[in-house]
This record gives sequence, structure tokens and C-alpha cells, in this order.
Amino acid sequence: MISKKIVITNPSGIHARPAGLLVKEAKNFKCAVTVKTPAKTVSAKSVLTLMTAAIRNGTEIELCCDGEDEAEALEKLSALIESGLGE
Repeated sequence: MISKKIVITNPSGIHARPAGLLVKEAKNFKCAVTVKTPAKTVSAKSVLTLMTAAIRNGTEIELCCDGEDEAEALEKLSALIESGLGE
């Protein structure tokens, strides 16, 4: 398992549209992808569970990838989050 800490910079946090984009990309990988917040840990492959984390602007998350393509997944997904998830 590998992970990276990332501070969310989206003004509105991770709401439906950015969550959908993250989930769409996460589903391209075979490895498990989770997002850890100070309050909970959720799957990054489900919009509903990702939305329950209520990730706001300024929240530090830990993106965790575990499986055969974990390095590629962590690189691509962290870059996507750091770029603002399309916003």
C-alpha cells in the first residue's frame, strides 16, 4: 500500500461533480483506492461513499492505493486532485 497526503483546494470541496470525476478515474485501476479524512475512510470508487466524507476546502486527505497498479493510480489520481478536479 502506498499513500499521499493532499490538501483539497477546490473552493466548494469535493461535491458531486468532482466526486464523479474522481470515481470515474479511480475505477480505471485494479487496485483498491481509499480516501482518509480526519473523520472517516471511504472508497474512492463510489460517489455515494465519497460524498459521505463531506470533504471541504482546506481538508487534508490521505489518498491510499493498494494493489498491482497502485503506483500508477496514486500518481494519476493525486495529480487529478491537485489540479482541482476540473474546477
